[in-house]
Amino acid sequence: MDSDGTQDARGTHANSVPRPAGPPDVPVTPPETPAAPPRPARAPGVPPLPDGSAFLTWVRAPRPEAAPGVWRFGHRPRPKEEPAQIPARQLLSGAVIAFLVGWLIWSLLWNGYLGGWWVLPLELFTPDSWRHSGDRVGNAFLWYGYYTLIALVIMIGVGRLGRWGEVWRRYGLPAWQRAAPASERPPAPEEDPAQWNQLRAAGAGDAAERLAAEARAGLMRDVDHARIARAWQGVRSGRHSLATFTGAVLKDGAAACLHPSGDRDLPGRLARHDLVTGQVRLGTTADDPRNPYAYRGTGLALGPDLLGTSLLAVGPAGSGKTGGVVWPLAESLCLHALAGRAAVVVVGAAGAGLGPADAYDVVVRIGNPESVYDLDLYGGTTDPDEAAAVLAEALVGDLADPHPGGDSRRSTTVLAQLLGPFQAVHGRFPSVPELRGLLDGAPGPLGALRKALEDTGHESLLRELDARERQLGHPGDVGGVLADRVALLDRPAFAGFFDTSGQSRPFSLRALDHPVRVRIDLPARGHADASRILARLVLAQFTASVAVREDRSLFACLVLDDATGVVTPEAVRGIQRLRSGNAGAVLTLRTLDDAPRPLRSPLLGAIGCRMALSGLTPWDGQDFAEVWGKEWTEARDVTDRQIIAETPAGKAVHMLRRVITGHAPTARAVTVRQVERERWSASELAHGVPPGHAVLSLTNVKGEHAPPLLVDLRS
Repeated sequence: MDSDGTQDARGTHANSVPRPAGPPDVPVTPPETPAAPPRPARAPGVPPLPDGSAFLTWVRAPRPEAAPGVWRFGHRPRPKEEPAQIPARQLLSGAVIAFLVGWLIWSLLWNGYLGGWWVLPLELFTPDSWRHSGDRVGNAFLWYGYYTLIALVIMIGVGRLGRWGEVWRRYGLPAWQRAAPASERPPAPEEDPAQWNQLRAAGAGDAAERLAAEARAGLMRDVDHARIARAWQGVRSGRHSLATFTGAVLKDGAAACLHPSGDRDLPGRLARHDLVTGQVRLGTTADDPRNPYAYRGTGLALGPDLLGTSLLAVGPAGSGKTGGVVWPLAESLCLHALAGRAAVVVVGAAGAGLGPADAYDVVVRIGNPESVYDLDLYGGTTDPDEAAAVLAEALVGDLADPHPGGDSRRSTTVLAQLLGPFQAVHGRFPSVPELRGLLDGAPGPLGALRKALEDTGHESLLRELDARERQLGHPGDVGGVLADRVALLDRPAFAGFFDTSGQSRPFSLRALDHPVRVRIDLPARGHADASRILARLVLAQFTASVAVREDRSLFACLVLDDATGVVTPEAVRGIQRLRSGNAGAVLTLRTLDDAPRPLRSPLLGAIGCRMALSGLTPWDGQDFAEVWGKEWTEARDVTDRQIIAETPAGKAVHMLRRVITGHAPTARAVTVRQVERERWSASELAHGVPPGHAVLSLTNVKGEHAPPLLVDLRS
């Protein structure tokens, strides 16, 4: 069957998603598909200009190495620990008082109120002829030079006492230089990323000059830069030749190595992206004492290095999961796909706001008669055992016990006993109505299958069918449960879907070997149970497909907008294996109660990036508090003790203080100790996270961690 998922969802591109017969990372646009006309570069934070200055500003911006999750575009590193800083009022008042003290000392010396001892060094160490010579100019120079020296000594002393240096660093020219944007001086040619020096060093000077000229002329954008850089990585790794790459660049310039769709950008962008680092900005880390000082006030961004450990976002409806997290990540992954660096599958309810159809290559609208694409029920595999395992996980994975011998394994065996014989006879797997009839145990379908096996000489497969017939009607047989679940897909709304006869255009997740952008709309309205089955099916097919990919340099990501009913024991194990296959998953839940209680801790442990949005319940907050653990912190205990006066004078003073202040005189005792406390308590997560904010912990594929951070998703 034709399940390659090769056509654009709109039917406007005849080119296929699988790689053409060229280099694997240099997709070629067929002659009949014209390339998109050049447009001004699009750079985050910089308006597009026709002369290419916006692109050059973007590509030359500093991107220093930073901790996981820090938005590196234009980032200015901060120290790990907050420096001890004197309050501004105290600092300025101390500086003024020190100046007045210095002025007073100089005035007393100059007017002779402190005597003439301060001029003794001049009189002792200089000849009398210098001080009493007839040369009035020289004499004045000597004395006033000495006065200036004394004034400088006084100024240095009071300056140190009044911390004038700190005032200058905080409010003087250095502070203005830090606040002012960096000057737009172009870097040296050997350090300019817009000159493509790596190509020149490899002998592709003509290609580098062509790309540099297009960048200066405003014909290159960030997606072009990322796509050509990805293709150059393929040259360096030996996957394709330098001559092929150079020829494509000289022929097409910035439009070389196009994505098979022919697109060079998305129809529109909502989030800020930096394709040099691969990050998308989600918000700003709050300036909160609970956040590490190095993160406060910095941009918070995610990229494939963090999504490779998967992400779970939990928050009630309206907390910003879809608009603030899912869509920016889906948009970023679509840009990576256009650059030839990623494959993305976005799954959500129809109308959930997952981006326009034009942003995707394949749009599968299950239950919509106008859908151009169908979904391959068996994931594109021809192995009956593999197809049975994936289908069993989708149908009854949520019913499986979290221990060996649960329904999932028995269901896999039952399905394999039917799929193998059916494929041997018909050369394909059964459609939904055919599979339902076989699982129901009706004599007609089973008898027809038995006769076909006998006629075609597949006696060895008759034992599978005999075993299935012996189990029919026995207590504990899961065939009836499977039939009931398949019946949810055998509805009139899905009559034109899940076809296996080759009459439709089913999409298979086997296409994840290619930089494909896929959106799958689930029929959540009116078919909630069927939507959960299909969501489990896509997740099971995704984890199975990424494990057998040939080219794992392509990052693959599944974005599941609502994972209710999807968390199963096999799904948790599959998510754990994604990291080794250069893949990840993004899951959202309204509450952790949507996942079975025995699987909540394994799920939070299997996922590296965990996000708790505002509005969380205390019970959900407790699970996050446990997985985030505790840390040592400094606790200060302040005790006020009333002072008892013993003498009449002391009692009079205490009475006067009580009349003036209204409080009895007390002595304050401060005790400092180290205690172990939760990073974020369940109560703080439930009641201390402002609207539009989230608490997010991060782990990248290298094992580097970021503690739970309070993030403003609106900035």
